[in-house]
Amino acid sequence: MLDHLFKSIFKTSPLRINFLLITALINSIANAQQAPNIVLFLSDDQDLYLHGMKPMHQTQRLIGARGTTLTNAFTTSPLCCPSRASLLSGMYAHNHRTFNNSVRGGCNGMHWLKHIEPQALPVLLQGKGYDTFFAGKYLNEYMGREVPPGWKEFYGLHGNSRYYNYTLRENAHNKTYGYVYLTDLLRKRALKFINERVNSSKPFFLMLAPPAPHQPFTPAERHQGLFDGITALKTPNFNKVFKDKHWLLANFEKIPNITLDLMDIYFQKRWESLLAVDEMVAAVIKRLDKQNQLENTYIIYTSDNGYHIGQFGQPFDKRQPYETDIRVPLLIRGPQISAGTVVNAVAGLIDLAPTILEWANIPHPARMDGQSLQPFLVNSDVYDASMDKTYRRILLIQHHGEGTVDTYNPSCPWGRNDRLYECNSEAACHCQDAWNNTYSCVRHFSYQVNRLYCEFSDRESFVEAYDVDKDIYQMNNNVNEWLPIERGLYSLALANLTRCAGAASCADIILK
Repeated sequence: MLDHLFKSIFKTSPLRINFLLITALINSIANAQQAPNIVLFLSDDQDLYLHGMKPMHQTQRLIGARGTTLTNAFTTSPLCCPSRASLLSGMYAHNHRTFNNSVRGGCNGMHWLKHIEPQALPVLLQGKGYDTFFAGKYLNEYMGREVPPGWKEFYGLHGNSRYYNYTLRENAHNKTYGYVYLTDLLRKRALKFINERVNSSKPFFLMLAPPAPHQPFTPAERHQGLFDGITALKTPNFNKVFKDKHWLLANFEKIPNITLDLMDIYFQKRWESLLAVDEMVAAVIKRLDKQNQLENTYIIYTSDNGYHIGQFGQPFDKRQPYETDIRVPLLIRGPQISAGTVVNAVAGLIDLAPTILEWANIPHPARMDGQSLQPFLVNSDVYDASMDKTYRRILLIQHHGEGTVDTYNPSCPWGRNDRLYECNSEAACHCQDAWNNTYSCVRHFSYQVNRLYCEFSDRESFVEAYDVDKDIYQMNNNVNEWLPIERGLYSLALANLTRCAGAASCADIILK
């Protein structure tokens, strides 16, 4: 940035030096001496695979086109609470022990509260002089008893995503709102925080976690009906049942027409609910620019997990190891990141905490399993991971099923002891989860290799495997076509991954 400005000045006649150019140079020198600000937008259940970013024109223009788009970004747990815990801690689920959305599964549970949260990202940033701000959905089982450590200002939603009729923990108190659209309230709180920082010399970390496009998919009134006529994306695996999948998918019939119609409505409403998020992103960036903070601010846009609507005969949810559910949008702009570039190196949500800490010049703790993305970000205009014969990355994808005898729904034709979860007539009793919908997967990338290998913890010890580049819709479980030695190597790598702790340990597991 400074080199560019100096060259621009010296190419200009002394009598014609642009005052704005000199001002920009002075501001850049000042910013270079300051720790950068960091803004993180985290949406809820926003897919990439089914064109979930399509409604977000301003976000793509103001972050992606002004920065870089990471095309191989993944959650390491396709479910809200464990994914958010991974983002905040930089750790895999087996290390932070938040396995699903229930307290029993570790969501806002004692291990998190005592051992992980007190050392999480906001605490580390605050300890190095950052002002920290959070607004939106925190963890599903957070109920506002106190402000979590590390946040100077906190406006945290009680429980799961809602759009109206919700309660927030607003710093020292809880406050209930009725007919106030939550995304708009979050935008208002964020802009106020930025406004109040006009004369502050301290850097800040601002995290906004709106509810969209999570169920119940409620758009703001001004956006209702804007996508009428749009239908759910009919991928080749849409409403098709494959018997080579694990039992939860293989044992259901095709989705009936009445549910298919409802799915189209949900698809529309999901897109419509994102329009207020798009407006929020644009408003925050505009305010940062007005306050002369934008050039020294890193901005991230991502989601906690993806989503499926109809794939493999599953009406609407996440919790599966396929591309719909594990791929997430990831856009980043900021100092040293070239505009309009693409990073195809693999990124996990566990990598965001180490990356943010590097931006803040804070060594990331050895306990973090992720690794900084900064080397790829600063070389986004020259580096192509797909052409690098030395590039390798494996990610662990984990899910622990939530089904218990208490999740029994008598309106569906399954027994209490089946321990199924999210079974309802709205989804034609296609259950979305079960006690043994528990799996661990290796997502493996290297030169000309793009594979998924999954082992299920059920009575069958079921295995699925895919060469994703050859089968992007994962319609052919080709595990029986792999050589026994290949299966053995992947199984060994998976066993090591599910025990690894810390970036050094987790990155040391190599598949050729």
